[in-house]
Amino acid sequence: MTRTAVIVDAVRSPMAKGKAPKDGRPGGALSGVHPVELLGQTLRQLVERNDLDPATVDDVLTGCVSQVGEQAGPVGRWAWLAAGLPESVPSVAMNRACGSSQQAADFAAQGVIAGAYDIAIASGVESMSRIPMLTSRIGQDPYGPSVAERYAPGLIPQGVSAELIATRFGFDRDALDAFSAASHDNALATDFSGEIVPITTPEGDVVSLDETPRAGTTQDGLAKLRAVFQTDEYVARFPEIATWNITPGNSSQLTDGAAAMLIMSEEKAAELGLTPRARFHAFGLAGDDPLTMLTGPIPATEKVLARSGLTIDEIDHYEVNEAFASVPLAWAKHFDADPKRLNPRGGAIALGHPLGASGVRLMTTMLNALEATGGRYGLQTMCEAGGMANATIIERL
Repeated sequence: MTRTAVIVDAVRSPMAKGKAPKDGRPGGALSGVHPVELLGQTLRQLVERNDLDPATVDDVLTGCVSQVGEQAGPVGRWAWLAAGLPESVPSVAMNRACGSSQQAADFAAQGVIAGAYDIAIASGVESMSRIPMLTSRIGQDPYGPSVAERYAPGLIPQGVSAELIATRFGFDRDALDAFSAASHDNALATDFSGEIVPITTPEGDVVSLDETPRAGTTQDGLAKLRAVFQTDEYVARFPEIATWNITPGNSSQLTDGAAAMLIMSEEKAAELGLTPRARFHAFGLAGDDPLTMLTGPIPATEKVLARSGLTIDEIDHYEVNEAFASVPLAWAKHFDADPKRLNPRGGAIALGHPLGASGVRLMTTMLNALEATGGRYGLQTMCEAGGMANATIIERL
């Protein structure tokens, strides 16, 4: 008998600015919350709102990118214990860069389909105010001599990759900033209350709203920001980039956040009297050129569509992570995708990108959007460091 993996529920924390307190200036709303506590509160509320016996969970799969300092080791295990949940439940931490918790969801679903799990929780966390991006690389060489030789004169920051994509796909500054302003507008126009669980800070404050979308964001305002990757080194190396256009305004925001999803077999859901909200329909993975690394979602999407037997026009909602505005724009141009179906509730430019949590955060938002609109299929894809990408199709039930 073929087993089906279903999503019973999915929640996320509010998205907060990944900004640590400095020189008397306040940090983000969740900057005082240890990442273990941030994920722990999210996990506990997922369990409680489904009246689930937590001891029946087979595994907690947790995405986290900067697995160092307060996020070192099996961060999901510490979060589960911090939430007061049973010691009998194990956890594993994984890092597929920005797609880490999407991979957690895929592995959880694949484990259910294979019969290794009956119930699993996919989750992710990243506190970018407490563990800044690239902390684990400080003073270290993550590539080694062979990779350095293969890609001499060297791999490049993702922002330069985003510039290359914008140039090669023909997106100017106006297009990037217009997309980015729309991301804020779409996020501000959305009621996220059904997917957000409140987080209590050590001071007793309750954070229940996203801090990141900026009211009054306009294309004209974004046009005043300076391109940040235009250095003498990269200008000389990439003369094809005539105009440098990637700014903080058309890039994803550094963010603190956590997300968690309850996944089980369809049979187990029926046994427990739980109503599945969606099922996993197809999975895809791809690698691409690690210089233009952010194009990985294109071949990953081609794979997942081929495996599903669906066409892009049969997908009702596209969730393409807004690492930089050029990424979803290039993806949409390649597939001639309907722009109205692309990140209609805003994306990481407005909501932020807490690296290890973003995969489940996007899927949580996509699930709620499908339910609100009556759509059937949702496709999610994430660009990842090194030129990798995940793609997942879910079907609303």
